[in-house]
Amino acid sequence: MIGFYNPKASKLPEGYSFELEKPPVLQDLNKLFARCNEDTYPLGKLALALQNSFCNLCVLEDDSEKLVGFVRVTSDQGLNANLWNLVAEPGRNQEQLISALVKFSLGIIRREMPGCSVSIAAPVIALDALQNQGFLL
Repeated sequence: MIGFYNPKASKLPEGYSFELEKPPVLQDLNKLFARCNEDTYPLGKLALALQNSFCNLCVLEDDSEKLVGFVRVTSDQGLNANLWNLVAEPGRNQEQLISALVKFSLGIIRREMPGCSVSIAAPVIALDALQNQGFLL
């Protein structure tokens, strides 16, 4: 469960931007999952998951347009929303990228589906970002 009272601000580091309109290249997404020690998926199943999601949020490096962060939002568009596959490129910006992905995706949910309960499947690296956004762990 999440409370939206006074969440701490999270911004993308300089040189990165969000992409919400174009889905990620499936092979690039699987490569990001692998770099983050997360499961990879057959491309057909991954494509179906992205297609059936409420939205897919990517973080890209501005210069190279390399995929460095991702989260997928599913919802019954009524009472429940779920965040899946939350990942960010390992390195010095990883925690800040995770935090920005969480904050931005929660903003979408709050705007498009107010009152939804939110659950998330997330790696340990995301725990601080989730607590900062009001999640009860």
